[in-house]
Amino acid sequence: MSQLKVFSIKKNIHEDNKKVANETREYLKSHNAFLINIMSSPGSGKTTTLVATINGLKEEMKIGVIEADVDSDVDAQAVQNAGAKAVQMHTGGLCHLDATMTRGGIDQLEIEDLDLVFLENIGNLICPVGYDTGAMKNVAILSVPEGDDKPLKYPQIFGKVDLLIVSKIDVMDYFDFSMECLEERVRKLNKDIKIIPISSKTGEGIEDWLNWIREQVKEMS
Repeated sequence: MSQLKVFSIKKNIHEDNKKVANETREYLKSHNAFLINIMSSPGSGKTTTLVATINGLKEEMKIGVIEADVDSDVDAQAVQNAGAKAVQMHTGGLCHLDATMTRGGIDQLEIEDLDLVFLENIGNLICPVGYDTGAMKNVAILSVPEGDDKPLKYPQIFGKVDLLIVSKIDVMDYFDFSMECLEERVRKLNKDIKIIPISSKTGEGIEDWLNWIREQVKEMS
């Protein structure tokens, strides 16, 4: 097993974020690498979903993951053990990633041989959504235990992302959660959003998520 790269972000650079984001997208396209930014609350199942995704796609695509966290490499080790190339980004307490930070992660990851890159953003529903990271697509994960009222409390993230994964649907019977109410609330904010319910534990919905990724990567090529 290769040694995991860990690096730290010393400061946040806001200047010209959009310019850096656009340059990052062009750089990725020139290397035929597709970047997906994944945002969610802590404990929603980002890493578990990524592990299931890597297991489902690693025979067809070369995958890399940029793991952002305040000070830990547990998640990066998990995705690396699943078969993806991974780097750990320590943010030093920052609650979001911007395009400059993301580009630093891409440079550390060395994407020349990768087809698909995931950015596992900092775990919260407020700060990350305000920054363009340079990703081609933005995805949010909402777990069933968090409740179907989250779009009412955090409308910005649900209004921005291209796709919403509803995770942990295998425990829906134990929570007061209505998929119908959730979809109604989300589509009032974002009529074009795609919603995919999944369970990484049972595998339900995972193939729908993988097919969505395949379609996005194919459209770029």
